[in-house]
Amino acid sequence: MSKLREIIRREIEDCGAIPFARFMELSLYCLEFGYYERLANTPGKGGDFYTSVSVGSLFGELLAFQFAGWVEKTGLDRFQLLEAGSADGRLAADILNWFKSRQPHLLERMEYWILEPSLARSEWQKKNLEPLAAPVRWFDSWDKLPTGGVRGVIFSNELLDAMPAHRIGWNAQIRNWFEWGVGFEAENFVWIRRLSDAKHQGPVAFDTPRSALRSRHLPTLPAELLAVLPDGFTTEASPAAVEWWRQAATVLNEGTLLTFDYGLTAEEFFVPHRAKGTLRAYHGHRPNDDLLANVGEQDLTAHVNFTALQSAGESAGLKTEGLFSQAEFLTRVAESAWHAQSAFGGWTAGRTRQFQTLTHPEHLGRRFKVLVQHR
Repeated sequence: MSKLREIIRREIEDCGAIPFARFMELSLYCLEFGYYERLANTPGKGGDFYTSVSVGSLFGELLAFQFAGWVEKTGLDRFQLLEAGSADGRLAADILNWFKSRQPHLLERMEYWILEPSLARSEWQKKNLEPLAAPVRWFDSWDKLPTGGVRGVIFSNELLDAMPAHRIGWNAQIRNWFEWGVGFEAENFVWIRRLSDAKHQGPVAFDTPRSALRSRHLPTLPAELLAVLPDGFTTEASPAAVEWWRQAATVLNEGTLLTFDYGLTAEEFFVPHRAKGTLRAYHGHRPNDDLLANVGEQDLTAHVNFTALQSAGESAGLKTEGLFSQAEFLTRVAESAWHAQSAFGGWTAGRTRQFQTLTHPEHLGRRFKVLVQHR
């Protein structure tokens, strides 16, 4: 048994069945043994996931061009670009290289901040970014940021879909949600359904301090939809992602908050072909139906609820510019870059090929959405 399997097994032995959100947290982020704690599990053709950054430098260059436009409109003397979840630092390098070559006067006014809770990942990033000699600072939590927060841009790319998600199901008989947890039987991790009680108020959940699910985290659906929702219909709730967005919105004193990710609006989760939810496991670029297998060796993701994020941002005082497909967002930026090639740089054949991949409707262009909010 691997060390990570043993860690999870012991927690189940001590506490009983645990929420899937806790299982996902340990599988992905457990110190030393979690999936994202290993250098081999960084984006790219050789890994388990292929991101917009893997396509080439154009993604970061377009973001840098857009960020430059946003911060120049603010008139700030000093500004910050805060990237959350920088993986191996390639996106940061692409953005910083563009500023260095195309807008050096803005680079002099910029601080590039990376929010990275993992010591291992921050060390990889520092090693990869060291040759740039750029003004980069690392923080492991929101509360470590300097007083005054961020004035500029906070952004992430494929971060929130990997935050721990609770797996919940609908009990049509008693018209209440229940939670799927994880137990350990016969040397294997197994699904445990939290028993339902018609008299119970709120979700029937595994009430553990680190991964508690509350009524406010559950879907709010119209009565006519609940009346026809099939028994056992499964979906997800990620309080961790919503809380992360709320914190980001709170520390943004002036500027823009945006994320690129797999995701849906709230109503899009409740369609027949998503009756088993959006949680997926990936190993070697291939999907795996068994979410509990290959602990620490496969990626786990759940679609982001963009409606919940938008609401959290607006509750913190942000104004929503829009929710776009990646193709829509990047096309708009590219059109501006095309008309400002003296500032952006020449539109080469290589950039054209990268742009086609980033915006192709059957690939990255439609699968990813972009939520943009401002203060």
